[in-house]
Amino acid sequence: MRTVTSLPSAVREDEHVWIPLKDGTRLAARIWRPTGSDGDPVPAILEFIPYRQRDLTAQRDSVHHPYMAGHGYACARVDLRGSGNSEGVLADEYLEQELVDAEEVLAWLAEQPWCDGRTGMMGISWGGFNALQVAARKPESLRAIITASSTDDRYADDVHYMGGCLLGDNLSWASTMFAYNSCPPDPAVVGEKWREMWHERLDGSGLWLDTWLRHQRRDDYWKHGSVCEDLSAIQIPVMAVSGWADGYSNSVFRLMEGLDVPRLGLIGPWSHKYPHLGQPGPAIGFLQQAVRWWDRWLKDEDNAIMDEPMLRSWMQDSMPPSTAYEERPGRWVGEPSWPSPHVSTERRLLGAGVLAEPEQEVVPAERTVQSPLSVGQFAGKWCSYNAPPDLPYDQREEDGGSMVFDSEPLAEPHEILGAPALDLELAVNRPVAMVAVRLSDVSPDGKATRVSYGLLNLTHAEGHEEPRELEPGRRYRVSVPLNGVAHAFPAGHRMRVSISTSYWPLAWPPPEPVLMRVFLGESTALSLPTRATAADDDVAPVPFDEPEGTEPISTTQLLPGEQRWGVSRDLVDYGASLDVVKDLGTVRFEDIDLEVERRSEEHYGWVGDDFDSVRGETVWTMGFSRGDWSARTLTRTVLTSTPTEFRLHATLDAFEGDERVFARDYTTAIPRDHV
Repeated sequence: MRTVTSLPSAVREDEHVWIPLKDGTRLAARIWRPTGSDGDPVPAILEFIPYRQRDLTAQRDSVHHPYMAGHGYACARVDLRGSGNSEGVLADEYLEQELVDAEEVLAWLAEQPWCDGRTGMMGISWGGFNALQVAARKPESLRAIITASSTDDRYADDVHYMGGCLLGDNLSWASTMFAYNSCPPDPAVVGEKWREMWHERLDGSGLWLDTWLRHQRRDDYWKHGSVCEDLSAIQIPVMAVSGWADGYSNSVFRLMEGLDVPRLGLIGPWSHKYPHLGQPGPAIGFLQQAVRWWDRWLKDEDNAIMDEPMLRSWMQDSMPPSTAYEERPGRWVGEPSWPSPHVSTERRLLGAGVLAEPEQEVVPAERTVQSPLSVGQFAGKWCSYNAPPDLPYDQREEDGGSMVFDSEPLAEPHEILGAPALDLELAVNRPVAMVAVRLSDVSPDGKATRVSYGLLNLTHAEGHEEPRELEPGRRYRVSVPLNGVAHAFPAGHRMRVSISTSYWPLAWPPPEPVLMRVFLGESTALSLPTRATAADDDVAPVPFDEPEGTEPISTTQLLPGEQRWGVSRDLVDYGASLDVVKDLGTVRFEDIDLEVERRSEEHYGWVGDDFDSVRGETVWTMGFSRGDWSARTLTRTVLTSTPTEFRLHATLDAFEGDERVFARDYTTAIPRDHV
């Protein structure tokens, strides 16, 4: 990324600003704005997230907020209530209180003498979520948003559930917030009340995983904040951004199709990162694009940004399977609208081990599968948070426990853009079952790269609100949507469809092993969103600039970090595990003389095909120190299950110096609800 040292406007930074709310709570903010904005007010842009603007996101924030401020905007990075240095307690995601707070913050920004009364919201992940949610509430000053790596549907397309299946990331994400919510405010900002604020958080934030496990179907809890309930409520321009290695690419398609406002969609090869920091590469000049977006909708400049294709996506070239990529070769393609006139549906029947050619008939047949728990060990993360090494590995490691259907070698290159789907006619021998479907690109040497996948809890086949137990032996027809993707299959490669009855630990397995029969013929077929390559002649996407931003703040790595992703199996007692370590070491933030340590460990274990042995455990350490002051927390969460319930145990310990000053145990059992 190119560091920009000269901006159109000089920038002042207000390192700490209190924003008062009506109930007396104060939120901590950092604000960058043009030095001349006191006499020449500018629009304001809000990023509203719980990840600690003074330290944990400070380096990232220092790259893009000053950049946009230097282009004529007041940029506010505000900690949510109960996070960072803000007062109060954060008790869950996207609560009504959070959205009310956001509206108050926007109103406060609009009233400042350096703001011209117009505001925007932007954010990645949490900040992308609440930007959509606040837009649907129509605050007076809000004129446009940029939402990155977010979703319009909190149940069907978020970190918690997928196709009605409980995701393993539900545990890891809950554990992340369990750790982050335990962190203290900075005494250098809040003064002597830091300890009181810290203990209020330790006591009141709670164990969010307990809440999420009590809502295993799509009920009012998940509908709150799911703007798909009424997309017409959003009446301002929306830019929606994601990446193919991210978990949130599907919402970009839905927003482009469902919104009735000026909108642009962008999907690159990236993981869960802003595109100017994108991994896998290529990263792009996203901040330049963001400034153009704000200039159009917050300053009324006619800069032709809306003359560009509605949806731009990175058409990924075929690559050998790897858990990490520096770059994903490919090209940008543009679509004038979504659904695109350049994409048509190609239907391929599944035969006995064969993925048929379009329009080719197959002989009716039956196949059965009962997948071992090891299928899914090489699936990677539901969402690639930091790229390496959490992408799926060679799918041959998974296909031995799956039904596999291969096409003939392709005579010509074949490109897809959008969401594939698999229609299945099947029967199972248990009342609760799931199916996992993978689409892979198989090279002539046999290596299989996963292109997309989808999950369906079969009790949710008729909807996520009222699941129904299955009748063993009865035939059902279901459709399994796969994640949207852009991928170019080369000539000579094969397409492969793989079907399994478990996908652990990406998804929690069903209560018991399931034997599935699939009936092959007219009712079992793959639908592919095939893109005509000649479409490049119709819509030539405007190329992106190289990534740039302002110089990041200075940090020093005092102790090295560690990254580990280990798969193990004991052939004596058949114990197996996936173990993940993400240790960022100890980092000093030089400008505030603060040392921060972060380490997480995740363990997913099982024994043979004993579904009762499935176990997930996460441990987090968070530490902060300056001079003779230090505070540290240790959180541990363990999730197990029986055929009838989930069992949850967690501990939270907090230390001031070497003294433990807070300890709490959480133990609960939650009935399984068709999961």
